[in-house]
Amino acid sequence: MTLLYDWLKKAAKAQGNNKAVVYRDNYLSWRGLLHRVERRAEEFRSMGIREGAWVGLMLGNVPDFVILALALSKLGAAIVPIDPTTGGRELELILAAAPLRALVTRPRGSEGAISATGTTNPIPPSTLPRSRVQRPTGPIPQVVASPPPLAADAAEVRRRLQGTLLTCSVYKRSERSFGHDPTAVLFTSDSLGDPKGILRTEKNTVAAVDHAIAALSLTGASKILVAVPLFHAYGWDLGLLPVLKLGASMFLEEEVSARRIGKLIREHEIEILPGTPQMYAELSRLPTAKKLDLKNPKYLAAGARLEQSVADGFHDSYGVRLMSCYHSTEAATIALEESGKYPTSVGKVIDGVELRITTPDGKPAGAKEGMIWVKSKTLSPKTIGPFDGESVPISRASGMVAIGATDKHGWLRTGDLGKLDKSGRLQLTGREDDVVKVDGKRVALGEVEGCLESFPKIKAAQATVETDAMAGAVVVARVVAKTKCKPEEIIDHCARNLAPYKVPRRIEFCETI
Repeated sequence: MTLLYDWLKKAAKAQGNNKAVVYRDNYLSWRGLLHRVERRAEEFRSMGIREGAWVGLMLGNVPDFVILALALSKLGAAIVPIDPTTGGRELELILAAAPLRALVTRPRGSEGAISATGTTNPIPPSTLPRSRVQRPTGPIPQVVASPPPLAADAAEVRRRLQGTLLTCSVYKRSERSFGHDPTAVLFTSDSLGDPKGILRTEKNTVAAVDHAIAALSLTGASKILVAVPLFHAYGWDLGLLPVLKLGASMFLEEEVSARRIGKLIREHEIEILPGTPQMYAELSRLPTAKKLDLKNPKYLAAGARLEQSVADGFHDSYGVRLMSCYHSTEAATIALEESGKYPTSVGKVIDGVELRITTPDGKPAGAKEGMIWVKSKTLSPKTIGPFDGESVPISRASGMVAIGATDKHGWLRTGDLGKLDKSGRLQLTGREDDVVKVDGKRVALGEVEGCLESFPKIKAAQATVETDAMAGAVVVARVVAKTKCKPEEIIDHCARNLAPYKVPRRIEFCETI
């Protein structure tokens, strides 16, 4: 469980004073990073964090995220990255699923999240509408947010991490065994929109980083700009892990603005850039855009469909061909369009990954569209969620496992639909469920509809996604109002209950849906 820390020690010995993490106008050398990690590990130890504990890091792309994650790795604790913009209900569900021993946040980030006894507040009822998904018939077992309340002396301890504005809240919570000791637990959304934790063990963590290094031909001299979130598997797998394993240089950026990223790739001659189609579209529109003089750049686009117009626009502006990438939290990197000449496909399956496409009855789909299944050493042996065993994402045709689950032969049902062309390149064509990608993150439209319909002034709602080649994907909503209300009221309601990327950008009123 000390895997990431072991990589750090090797990198510090080999790279010494070379740059490890660059953030704004400052940087940490590998020796300096190791020194800070040692200090934070001792601070965590003094708080009672021990091997096997799960600790949440509710931070963005800042050096403290890297330092604290590595400090936890030294102690043998499981790292649980959490999106700092997570909505209230979603955070409650994460806390119900993950037995966190501690949670690190920015000021006021965790207030009200966990009570003084170490239990979460009561979980709000699911807002999913009946039109999108089906829960099992019959009574649903009561959801227990965490172990029963402890004695009064089990009060939380809240401390400010030395020399920072970060708060670490420590809780006396009973440990739960999941049959595996995770290096990290990465959260995504299941097909119902609820949080799902993917347990990453040492074995599949090593497989994920080895696949990425081989597919991208990364070395210790690589310079990787990580502007996609480290708390997201995309940034974790293609940013943090390769840097640690190889002793490469990571340029961290929390402000996802085209102007800022454009400045960084020019000034530092960035070779590796995991990004999203929307980010590349914005970069293409910069008036300061100019050709880059790079030997072998690998600029990846994942999280949404890469349109030909965006790929062409970026190539015209920067002289770099974008490489479409197929990546998921459950399976890490799956496919890559290495040549950059066919951006609307996600390329061929990388070495170490098996892929098959089937019809709904499980038979090979041939050249037609079908369900995508993946098999790899990167697959997690265990997933967790607040509604484990209770949700049925779709009807299980022919006894198939649910979306996001692995069958007895080790094949993951991704929930994606696609087909292979004659050259073996994979085309993603849609989803089996109503999950879409917005800003590279999963959004279940049913969850958005449920939130809308929970607003007292709304009778019915329908959420959809509109995609613009240059602006990316955004959620929009059509609603039938019970009483007169303004769009701002509805959006404010959604903003209080959903993560920002799930909030509808436009409200349309109609008579019926």
